[in-house]
Amino acid sequence: MNKKIILGIILILIVVGIGLAIYFRMSFLKNEQPENIIISNSSPTSTEATSTENNQTNNQNKKMNYHIITLKTNLGEIQIQTFNSDAPKTINNFVTLAQKGFYDNLIFHRVINGFMIQGGDPLCGVSQDKGTCGTGGPGYQFEDELNPATASYKAGYEKGVVAMANSGPNTNGSQFFIMLENNNLPHNYTIFGKVIKGQEIVDAIGNIKTGQNDRPITPVIIQSVTVKAL
Repeated sequence: MNKKIILGIILILIVVGIGLAIYFRMSFLKNEQPENIIISNSSPTSTEATSTENNQTNNQNKKMNYHIITLKTNLGEIQIQTFNSDAPKTINNFVTLAQKGFYDNLIFHRVINGFMIQGGDPLCGVSQDKGTCGTGGPGYQFEDELNPATASYKAGYEKGVVAMANSGPNTNGSQFFIMLENNNLPHNYTIFGKVIKGQEIVDAIGNIKTGQNDRPITPVIIQSVTVKAL
């Protein structure tokens, strides 16, 4: 066979082969489906909108250096400095409740000498039925803020530390406690501040005689709570 004819046939086969390869590749690409891509045009739900608003407030709390919270009790005043960057959601919650008068006239319903004093339950007023005292909250719960990188987490539950009481993970509400002594508690309770003035009042509350369920026999009343942002 003529060499020119053979070369021509080879060239034709090469061109046809390339054409077929391109054709099948294009067909395959047309049928491929993108994975893990979800596009949604829906508007945010009310929960998402609320979450956005809370995030904005929390960011504002982070920008503030701290708050000074003053608990006026029938035994004297306790001043607490907050850790805004460590627990912005918790501080926002406490400040909001305090400004609404939520804590006014509630009692420290649980006192354990050498350990801590606990308050903030709306079911624990001076004249209220004590049968349910210790089980109440604001009507909602929110998540813990337990970041091992924060200074308050590293320091732990030292004397004067203020932290949220809870009934398990992410069940924070309104109840809080103040440490009477250093304690190696597990890191299950969000720390959001520390007493800077009036620790002697905290200690005096800790020495009060208690009865059933560690409740002071003579009520210790949180008469009012004021907040100052600095």
